[in-house]
Amino acid sequence: MKIGITCYPVFGGSGVVATELGIALAERGHQIHFIAYSMPFRLGTLSENIYYHEVDVNTYPLFEYPNYSLNLTSKMVDVAKYEHLDILHVHYAIPHATSAVLAREILAREGIKIPVVTTLHGTDITIVGKDPSFSPVVSYSINESNGVTAVSDYLRQETYDRFEIVRDIEVIPNFIDTRRFYRQNKQHFKRALCPNDEKVLVHVSNFRPVKRANDVIHVFERLRSRGVGVKMLLVGDGPDRANAEHLARELGVYDDIRFLGKQQPVEEILSIADVFLMPSETETFGLAALEAMACGVPVVASNVGGLPELIEEGQSGFLCTLGDLDAFTERTLQIISDEATLERMSASARSRAENDFDVNRVVPRYESYYETVLAGESARLTTAVE
Repeated sequence: MKIGITCYPVFGGSGVVATELGIALAERGHQIHFIAYSMPFRLGTLSENIYYHEVDVNTYPLFEYPNYSLNLTSKMVDVAKYEHLDILHVHYAIPHATSAVLAREILAREGIKIPVVTTLHGTDITIVGKDPSFSPVVSYSINESNGVTAVSDYLRQETYDRFEIVRDIEVIPNFIDTRRFYRQNKQHFKRALCPNDEKVLVHVSNFRPVKRANDVIHVFERLRSRGVGVKMLLVGDGPDRANAEHLARELGVYDDIRFLGKQQPVEEILSIADVFLMPSETETFGLAALEAMACGVPVVASNVGGLPELIEEGQSGFLCTLGDLDAFTERTLQIISDEATLERMSASARSRAENDFDVNRVVPRYESYYETVLAGESARLTTAVE
Protein backbone atom coordinates (compact mmCIF):
# COMPACT_ATOMS: atom_id res chain seq x y z
CA MET A 1 0.00 0.00 0.00
CA LYS A 2 0.92 3.64 -0.46
CA ILE A 3 0.07 5.37 2.80
CA GLY A 4 0.09 9.06 3.63
CA ILE A 5 0.76 9.82 7.31
CA THR A 6 0.23 13.18 8.97
CA CYS A 7 1.20 13.93 12.57
CA TYR A 8 2.66 16.64 14.74
CA PRO A 9 6.41 16.21 14.12
CA VAL A 10 7.43 17.04 17.68
CA PHE A 11 8.42 15.38 20.95
CA GLY A 12 5.30 13.71 22.31
CA GLY A 13 3.43 10.45 22.18
CA SER A 14 1.35 10.97 19.04
CA GLY A 15 4.29 12.11 16.93
CA VAL A 16 6.43 9.24 18.19
CA VAL A 17 3.78 6.60 17.51
CA ALA A 18 2.93 7.96 14.05
CA THR A 19 6.58 8.07 13.04
CA GLU A 20 7.39 4.63 14.41
CA LEU A 21 4.29 3.26 12.69
CA GLY A 22 5.45 4.67 9.37
CA ILE A 23 8.93 3.22 9.83
CA ALA A 24 7.52 -0.20 10.72
CA LEU A 25 5.12 -0.18 7.78
CA ALA A 26 7.97 0.75 5.44
CA GLU A 27 10.00 -2.18 6.76
CA ARG A 28 7.02 -4.39 5.92
CA GLY A 29 7.11 -3.26 2.29
CA HIS A 30 4.62 -0.39 2.24
CA GLN A 31 5.43 2.98 0.72
CA ILE A 32 5.08 5.71 3.34
CA HIS A 33 4.64 9.42 2.69
CA PHE A 34 4.91 11.71 5.71
CA ILE A 35 3.02 14.98 5.21
CA ALA A 36 3.90 17.51 7.92
CA TYR A 37 5.27 21.00 8.50
CA SER A 38 8.68 19.63 9.49
CA MET A 39 10.54 16.34 9.53
CA PRO A 40 9.23 14.07 12.35
CA PHE A 41 12.01 14.08 14.93
CA ARG A 42 12.20 10.29 15.24
CA LEU A 43 12.39 9.83 11.50
CA GLY A 44 16.02 10.89 11.37
CA THR A 45 17.03 10.35 7.76
CA LEU A 46 14.86 9.13 4.92
CA SER A 47 15.25 5.55 3.79
CA GLU A 48 13.83 3.15 1.25
CA ASN A 49 10.01 3.33 1.08
CA ILE A 50 9.86 6.51 3.18
CA TYR A 51 9.22 9.96 1.73
CA TYR A 52 8.71 13.35 3.34
CA HIS A 53 6.52 16.15 1.98
CA GLU A 54 6.80 19.49 3.78
CA VAL A 55 3.72 21.61 4.29
CA ASP A 56 4.57 25.21 3.55
CA VAL A 57 2.72 27.69 5.73
CA ASN A 58 2.51 30.86 3.67
CA THR A 59 1.73 34.24 5.17
CA TYR A 60 -0.39 36.86 3.46
CA PRO A 61 -1.23 40.40 4.66
CA LEU A 62 -4.90 39.48 4.46
CA PHE A 63 -4.55 36.77 7.13
CA GLU A 64 -3.67 37.83 10.64
CA TYR A 65 -2.74 34.19 11.42
CA PRO A 66 -1.29 31.67 8.93
CA ASN A 67 -3.86 29.03 8.04
CA TYR A 68 -2.02 25.74 8.48
CA SER A 69 -5.16 23.61 8.02
CA LEU A 70 -5.76 24.82 4.46
CA ASN A 71 -2.11 24.51 3.51
CA LEU A 72 -2.16 20.96 4.87
CA THR A 73 -5.30 20.14 2.87
CA SER A 74 -3.70 21.37 -0.33
CA LYS A 75 -0.55 19.36 0.32
CA MET A 76 -2.61 16.22 1.04
CA VAL A 77 -4.45 16.69 -2.26
CA ASP A 78 -1.19 17.15 -4.12
CA VAL A 79 0.57 14.14 -2.58
CA ALA A 80 -2.43 11.84 -2.88
CA LYS A 81 -2.93 12.75 -6.53
CA TYR A 82 0.65 12.56 -7.76
CA GLU A 83 1.95 9.79 -5.52
CA HIS A 84 -1.21 7.70 -6.06
CA LEU A 85 -1.83 7.12 -2.37
CA ASP A 86 -4.19 4.35 -1.30
CA ILE A 87 -5.07 5.77 2.11
CA LEU A 88 -4.52 8.80 4.34
CA HIS A 89 -3.78 8.05 7.99
CA VAL A 90 -3.89 11.14 10.20
CA HIS A 91 -3.01 11.40 13.87
CA TYR A 92 -5.11 13.85 15.92
CA ALA A 93 -8.68 14.82 15.19
CA ILE A 94 -8.08 18.50 14.50
CA PRO A 95 -6.78 19.91 12.37
CA HIS A 96 -5.43 16.76 10.74
CA ALA A 97 -8.64 14.78 10.32
CA THR A 98 -10.50 17.92 9.31
CA SER A 99 -7.94 18.65 6.61
CA ALA A 100 -7.91 15.03 5.43
CA VAL A 101 -11.71 14.84 5.11
CA LEU A 102 -11.70 18.05 3.08
CA ALA A 103 -8.85 16.73 0.91
CA ARG A 104 -10.83 13.52 0.32
CA GLU A 105 -13.84 15.52 -0.88
CA ILE A 106 -11.71 17.67 -3.20
CA LEU A 107 -10.10 14.56 -4.69
CA ALA A 108 -13.48 12.86 -5.11
CA ARG A 109 -14.56 15.68 -7.42
CA GLU A 110 -11.63 14.71 -9.64
CA GLY A 111 -12.61 11.04 -9.58
CA ILE A 112 -9.90 10.06 -7.07
CA LYS A 113 -11.13 7.96 -4.17
CA ILE A 114 -9.01 7.84 -1.03
CA PRO A 115 -10.27 6.86 2.43
CA VAL A 116 -9.22 8.60 5.64
CA VAL A 117 -8.20 6.81 8.84
CA THR A 118 -8.00 8.97 11.96
CA THR A 119 -6.13 7.90 15.10
CA LEU A 120 -7.07 9.61 18.36
CA HIS A 121 -4.26 9.98 20.86
CA GLY A 122 -5.54 11.93 23.82
CA THR A 123 -5.32 15.68 24.12
CA ASP A 124 -7.27 16.08 20.88
CA ILE A 125 -10.15 14.62 22.90
CA THR A 126 -9.43 15.34 26.57
CA ILE A 127 -8.10 18.91 26.15
CA VAL A 128 -9.71 20.14 22.94
CA GLY A 129 -12.85 18.34 24.04
CA LYS A 130 -13.19 20.81 26.90
CA ASP A 131 -13.53 23.71 24.44
CA PRO A 132 -17.13 23.76 23.16
CA SER A 133 -16.14 25.96 20.22
CA PHE A 134 -14.24 23.02 18.69
CA SER A 135 -16.80 20.33 19.47
CA PRO A 136 -18.78 20.45 16.19
CA VAL A 137 -15.58 20.27 14.14
CA VAL A 138 -14.16 17.39 16.17
CA SER A 139 -17.42 15.41 15.95
CA TYR A 140 -17.72 16.02 12.22
CA SER A 141 -14.11 15.08 11.50
CA ILE A 142 -14.39 11.82 13.45
CA ASN A 143 -17.77 10.85 12.04
CA GLU A 144 -16.72 11.62 8.47
CA SER A 145 -13.50 9.62 8.65
CA ASN A 146 -13.67 6.25 6.92
CA GLY A 147 -12.03 4.60 9.90
CA VAL A 148 -11.17 5.73 13.43
CA THR A 149 -8.85 4.17 15.99
CA ALA A 150 -8.04 5.07 19.59
CA VAL A 151 -4.97 4.06 21.58
CA SER A 152 -6.89 2.75 24.60
CA ASP A 153 -10.33 1.66 25.74
CA TYR A 154 -10.30 4.65 28.06
CA LEU A 155 -9.82 7.10 25.17
CA ARG A 156 -12.47 5.36 23.10
CA GLN A 157 -15.02 5.81 25.88
CA GLU A 158 -13.93 9.40 26.53
CA THR A 159 -14.56 10.16 22.85
CA TYR A 160 -18.07 8.76 23.02
CA ASP A 161 -18.74 10.62 26.26
CA ARG A 162 -17.49 14.01 25.09
CA PHE A 163 -18.72 14.14 21.49
CA GLU A 164 -21.69 13.18 19.34
CA ILE A 165 -20.05 10.17 17.71
CA VAL A 166 -22.20 7.85 15.60
CA ARG A 167 -19.55 5.46 14.28
CA ASP A 168 -17.38 2.63 15.54
CA ILE A 169 -13.95 3.31 17.00
CA GLU A 170 -11.36 0.53 16.88
CA VAL A 171 -8.91 0.26 19.77
CA ILE A 172 -5.33 -0.36 18.65
CA PRO A 173 -2.83 0.31 21.44
CA ASN A 174 0.48 2.08 21.20
CA PHE A 175 3.49 -0.15 20.63
CA ILE A 176 7.21 -0.40 21.19
CA ASP A 177 10.14 -1.70 19.18
CA THR A 178 11.62 -4.10 21.73
CA ARG A 179 14.67 -4.52 19.47
CA ARG A 180 15.54 -0.91 20.23
CA PHE A 181 14.11 -0.59 23.73
CA TYR A 182 15.79 -3.15 25.96
CA ARG A 183 18.03 -3.06 28.99
CA GLN A 184 21.49 -2.27 27.70
CA ASN A 185 24.68 -2.78 29.65
CA LYS A 186 25.34 0.75 30.89
CA GLN A 187 26.83 -0.13 34.26
CA HIS A 188 29.73 2.27 33.75
CA PHE A 189 27.21 5.08 33.48
CA LYS A 190 25.38 3.90 36.59
CA ARG A 191 28.58 3.53 38.62
CA ALA A 192 29.56 7.10 37.76
CA LEU A 193 26.16 8.37 38.84
CA CYS A 194 25.80 6.09 41.86
CA PRO A 195 29.22 5.54 43.46
CA ASN A 196 27.57 4.06 46.56
CA ASP A 197 25.24 1.68 44.68
CA GLU A 198 22.23 3.98 45.01
CA LYS A 199 19.04 3.09 43.16
CA VAL A 200 17.98 5.28 40.23
CA LEU A 201 14.53 6.79 39.79
CA VAL A 202 13.59 8.22 36.40
CA HIS A 203 10.82 10.50 35.17
CA VAL A 204 10.33 11.35 31.48
CA SER A 205 7.77 13.90 30.33
CA ASN A 206 7.14 17.23 28.63
CA PHE A 207 6.90 18.89 32.06
CA ARG A 208 3.41 20.22 31.54
CA PRO A 209 1.32 20.70 34.72
CA VAL A 210 -0.69 17.57 33.96
CA LYS A 211 2.49 15.48 34.40
CA ARG A 212 2.85 16.63 38.04
CA ALA A 213 6.65 16.76 38.02
CA ASN A 214 6.66 18.29 41.49
CA ASP A 215 5.15 15.07 42.85
CA VAL A 216 8.25 13.26 41.62
CA ILE A 217 10.48 15.67 43.55
CA HIS A 218 8.40 15.23 46.70
CA VAL A 219 8.57 11.42 46.48
CA PHE A 220 12.33 11.60 46.00
CA GLU A 221 12.72 13.89 49.02
CA ARG A 222 10.63 11.58 51.19
CA LEU A 223 12.83 8.62 50.27
CA ARG A 224 15.99 10.62 50.95
CA SER A 225 14.68 11.79 54.33
CA ARG A 226 14.23 8.13 55.32
CA GLY A 227 17.87 7.40 54.53
CA VAL A 228 17.19 5.54 51.28
CA GLY A 229 20.09 5.66 48.84
CA VAL A 230 18.57 6.99 45.62
CA LYS A 231 19.43 9.26 42.72
CA MET A 232 17.00 10.88 40.30
CA LEU A 233 17.11 11.56 36.55
CA LEU A 234 14.50 13.82 34.98
CA VAL A 235 14.30 13.75 31.19
CA GLY A 236 12.43 16.29 29.08
CA ASP A 237 11.61 19.96 29.13
CA GLY A 238 8.58 22.18 29.45
CA PRO A 239 6.81 24.88 31.45
CA ASP A 240 7.07 23.11 34.82
CA ARG A 241 10.76 22.29 34.67
CA ALA A 242 11.84 25.53 36.36
CA ASN A 243 9.31 24.94 39.15
CA ALA A 244 10.63 21.42 39.69
CA GLU A 245 14.22 22.70 39.84
CA HIS A 246 13.24 25.37 42.36
CA LEU A 247 11.40 22.82 44.53
CA ALA A 248 14.40 20.47 44.47
CA ARG A 249 16.64 23.29 45.74
CA GLU A 250 14.07 24.28 48.36
CA LEU A 251 13.86 20.70 49.68
CA GLY A 252 17.64 20.29 49.68
CA VAL A 253 17.78 17.41 47.19
CA TYR A 254 18.92 19.22 44.03
CA ASP A 255 22.47 17.85 44.18
CA ASP A 256 21.15 14.28 43.87
CA ILE A 257 18.92 15.07 40.87
CA ARG A 258 20.00 15.58 37.29
CA PHE A 259 17.74 17.51 34.93
CA LEU A 260 18.82 16.17 31.55
CA GLY A 261 16.45 18.02 29.21
CA LYS A 262 15.32 16.40 25.97
CA GLN A 263 17.37 13.32 25.25
CA GLN A 264 17.76 10.86 22.43
CA PRO A 265 18.20 7.95 22.77
CA VAL A 266 16.22 7.74 26.00
CA GLU A 267 16.63 3.95 26.16
CA GLU A 268 20.25 4.40 27.32
CA ILE A 269 19.01 6.36 30.33
CA LEU A 270 16.21 3.90 31.04
CA SER A 271 18.79 1.10 31.02
CA ILE A 272 20.19 2.27 34.37
CA ALA A 273 16.81 2.99 35.99
CA ASP A 274 15.32 0.94 38.82
CA VAL A 275 11.87 2.59 38.98
CA PHE A 276 9.99 4.84 36.57
CA LEU A 277 7.67 7.40 38.18
CA MET A 278 4.53 8.65 36.38
CA PRO A 279 2.26 10.62 38.74
CA SER A 280 0.25 12.21 35.88
CA GLU A 281 -3.25 13.60 36.29
CA THR A 282 -4.25 11.77 33.13
CA GLU A 283 -2.63 9.54 30.52
CA THR A 284 -4.64 8.16 27.64
CA PHE A 285 -2.05 5.40 27.22
CA GLY A 286 1.36 6.12 28.79
CA LEU A 287 3.92 5.58 26.02
CA ALA A 288 6.81 6.76 28.22
CA ALA A 289 5.85 4.09 30.76
CA LEU A 290 5.84 1.43 28.02
CA GLU A 291 9.32 2.49 26.91
CA ALA A 292 10.51 2.08 30.49
CA MET A 293 8.86 -1.33 30.82
CA ALA A 294 10.52 -2.52 27.62
CA CYS A 295 13.85 -1.62 29.27
CA GLY A 296 12.91 -3.74 32.28
CA VAL A 297 11.92 -0.84 34.54
CA PRO A 298 8.88 -1.27 36.83
CA VAL A 299 6.50 1.70 36.83
CA VAL A 300 4.82 3.42 39.77
CA ALA A 301 2.02 5.49 38.28
CA SER A 302 -1.30 7.17 38.97
CA ASN A 303 -4.34 4.96 38.60
CA VAL A 304 -5.82 7.12 35.86
CA GLY A 305 -6.79 7.02 32.18
CA GLY A 306 -5.34 4.20 30.14
CA LEU A 307 -2.54 3.32 32.58
CA PRO A 308 -4.46 0.40 34.18
CA GLU A 309 -4.66 -1.12 30.68
CA LEU A 310 -0.86 -1.05 30.47
CA ILE A 311 0.50 -1.66 33.97
CA GLU A 312 -0.32 -4.92 35.70
CA GLU A 313 -0.76 -4.13 39.38
CA GLY A 314 1.90 -5.79 41.50
CA GLN A 315 3.60 -7.35 38.48
CA SER A 316 4.99 -4.79 36.04
CA GLY A 317 4.45 -1.95 38.50
CA PHE A 318 2.04 -0.33 40.93
CA LEU A 319 -0.92 2.00 40.51
CA CYS A 320 -1.56 4.68 43.15
CA THR A 321 -4.36 7.10 43.81
CA LEU A 322 -3.72 10.41 42.08
CA GLY A 323 -1.73 12.74 44.31
CA ASP A 324 -1.18 10.19 47.10
CA LEU A 325 2.48 10.89 47.78
CA ASP A 326 2.59 8.43 50.68
CA ALA A 327 1.45 5.62 48.39
CA PHE A 328 3.94 6.58 45.67
CA THR A 329 6.74 6.64 48.23
CA GLU A 330 5.82 3.30 49.81
CA ARG A 331 5.36 1.52 46.49
CA THR A 332 8.67 2.82 45.19
CA LEU A 333 10.40 1.74 48.38
CA GLN A 334 8.77 -1.68 48.14
CA ILE A 335 10.43 -2.22 44.77
CA ILE A 336 13.89 -0.86 45.44
CA SER A 337 14.36 -2.21 48.97
CA ASP A 338 14.22 -5.87 47.95
CA GLU A 339 16.40 -7.20 45.12
CA ALA A 340 14.16 -10.22 44.52
CA THR A 341 11.12 -7.97 44.10
CA LEU A 342 13.03 -5.63 41.81
CA GLU A 343 14.26 -8.48 39.62
CA ARG A 344 10.81 -10.09 39.45
CA MET A 345 9.03 -6.87 38.51
CA SER A 346 11.75 -5.91 36.06
CA ALA A 347 11.33 -9.22 34.22
CA SER A 348 7.55 -8.85 34.30
CA ALA A 349 7.70 -5.34 32.86
CA ARG A 350 9.87 -6.51 29.98
CA SER A 351 7.63 -9.52 29.36
CA ARG A 352 4.53 -7.33 29.30
CA ALA A 353 6.09 -5.05 26.67
CA GLU A 354 7.28 -7.96 24.52
CA ASN A 355 4.17 -10.11 24.67
CA ASP A 356 1.45 -7.48 24.32
CA PHE A 357 2.87 -4.28 22.85
CA ASP A 358 5.74 -5.23 20.55
CA VAL A 359 5.69 -3.49 17.18
CA ASN A 360 5.41 -6.82 15.34
CA ARG A 361 2.25 -7.67 17.27
CA VAL A 362 0.50 -4.31 16.93
CA VAL A 363 1.42 -3.01 13.46
CA PRO A 364 -0.28 -5.97 11.70
CA ARG A 365 -3.48 -4.80 13.37
CA TYR A 366 -3.14 -1.48 11.57
CA GLU A 367 -2.52 -3.30 8.28
CA SER A 368 -5.64 -5.39 8.81
CA TYR A 369 -7.63 -2.27 9.68
CA TYR A 370 -6.44 -0.50 6.52
CA GLU A 371 -7.60 -3.46 4.47
CA THR A 372 -10.99 -3.43 6.19
CA VAL A 373 -11.39 0.30 5.55
CA LEU A 374 -10.32 -0.05 1.91
CA ALA A 375 -12.71 -2.95 1.41
CA GLY A 376 -15.50 -1.00 3.06
CA GLU A 377 -14.81 2.02 0.91
CA SER A 378 -14.84 -0.13 -2.22
CA ALA A 379 -18.11 -1.71 -1.16
CA ARG A 380 -19.60 1.73 -0.41
CA LEU A 381 -18.55 3.08 -3.78
CA THR A 382 -19.90 0.01 -5.58
CA THR A 383 -23.23 0.41 -3.83
CA ALA A 384 -23.34 4.08 -4.73
CA VAL A 385 -22.72 3.31 -8.41
CA GLU A 386 -25.43 0.66 -8.45
